[in-house]
Amino acid sequence: MDKVGIHSRKGRETMKRVSEPEPAYEEEVLKRHKNAQAVTVLGEEDASVKLLEYLVFGAEDDLVERLVKDREDGGATLLDDDDSSESDVEDEARLTVQTTRTAVWEDDDDDLEEEVDMTHRFRRDLTKSDAEVKMSKQKLQQRMKEQFQKAMGGMPSWAESKVRKKNKKKDDSDDEDGDDLMRKTGNFVGSSDSLPKGIIRMKKCLHANNDRPSEDRLTTVQFHPSAQVVMTAGLDQSISLFQVDGKTNPKIQSIHLEKFPVHKAQFSVDGEQVVATSFRNKLFYIYDMMEGKVIPVHTVRGLREQRVKEFEVSPDGESLLLTGTSGYLHVLTMKTKEVVNSMKINGNIAGVAFSHDGSKVFTNSEEGEVYIWDMRSSKCLNRFTDDGCVSGTSMAASKNGQYLACGSAAGVVNVYSQEECMQQNNPKPLKAIMNLVTSATSLRFNPTSEILAIASRADDEAARLVHIPSFTVFSNFPMFQRKTIYRAHRLDFSPNSGFFSLANNEGHAPLFRLLHYKNF
Repeated sequence: MDKVGIHSRKGRETMKRVSEPEPAYEEEVLKRHKNAQAVTVLGEEDASVKLLEYLVFGAEDDLVERLVKDREDGGATLLDDDDSSESDVEDEARLTVQTTRTAVWEDDDDDLEEEVDMTHRFRRDLTKSDAEVKMSKQKLQQRMKEQFQKAMGGMPSWAESKVRKKNKKKDDSDDEDGDDLMRKTGNFVGSSDSLPKGIIRMKKCLHANNDRPSEDRLTTVQFHPSAQVVMTAGLDQSISLFQVDGKTNPKIQSIHLEKFPVHKAQFSVDGEQVVATSFRNKLFYIYDMMEGKVIPVHTVRGLREQRVKEFEVSPDGESLLLTGTSGYLHVLTMKTKEVVNSMKINGNIAGVAFSHDGSKVFTNSEEGEVYIWDMRSSKCLNRFTDDGCVSGTSMAASKNGQYLACGSAAGVVNVYSQEECMQQNNPKPLKAIMNLVTSATSLRFNPTSEILAIASRADDEAARLVHIPSFTVFSNFPMFQRKTIYRAHRLDFSPNSGFFSLANNEGHAPLFRLLHYKNF
């Protein structure tokens, strides 16, 4: 057979296969059609197929909710298939193991009551008595925590728990500055827990007179008795008032006294007037802040002194106690500006202080003798020698009527009980504070009588804060990293001890926020 015949026969067979459908293909089409009908019928009868359709078309949330609901109701779901039962048991076991897993640092032996030997030299300071020979771990941990907080002056912020920090942050959100002190003025009757010793929590603020620094030495700094205001005065012949906000301390007012370098300025008790004295004459000024007038007092009836330099305002605000020469004290009434009484000690007066109620006056002499006077009768109630003092320099009385502090030229400050000073002829000091090496020229108790500030104008950074009644110095004041105090001439606390300031020879009034006290 030739090649042409062979090719024609193959072509006919190929055309026949294309034109006639094969039986296998027809059977496949028919099978698919039957399966589609079966699925349709199954979907109408079996709810699980509908859930499968939801899953295929993306309704995962609805599927999960249905599965959970069906399982709670006890119905059958896709997850209840027998093939998946074993895997469910495994998953539940795995979840149970994960929830009961404990931290790797926890040990069951830690819960056992184990006693620690407290006679070891590293643990002796933690015991409160010799009977504590052994102590449990839990009690020892609590004792160490108490000692740490005592040394730190409270719980430091980095050691607080997250919950405590969160609550503290929530409380602070009520005040944008985190300290509602900056939003209050006026008199406060504030109470606080006792001040811990060792370290005093404080913050260095901008200088109180930063808005107008003095061009010469400052001689006075004093807080207003009722408003959130501080006053500074000095040798630049001016008196300035500043608002205390701890941030900018803006200037309120400044007055200039011609040819009158201010030796001392002090608010009246009601805070409406300022009394200012100088160095060389008996002229003094009264500045009436309500009327904005400066009233010069050239002569005082009954006063036979060449100059008026030191003075104190009585607690009732009705009189001034002027320090004269040759040991004289003169009582001047504020209303009539005349001397109504005088008292005299032996030698020259070094310091004067009123009792808290103004009924008594304490004075010490340059010879180291202390006198106690009755303010009404001008009678000397008691007299004694300051223990170990050769030359007296300063004096201060606490506002709670409990303590009397006497400074000396040797830098020693003796703290007495006022009650013993009244009753004994030779009282012994409760404590002799020897943290100054130069003359103790300035003393000041804070309003709560928990702090005694001492300073010397003879040396830089010669200022200390003493904790009462432990009579120990706070170790973190002054801050030696940066010299800011210099030679301090006056010291003062705000009415509720929220701030502390001093006047130095650089013309500045460094300001410190005492964080233990909440009010101004």
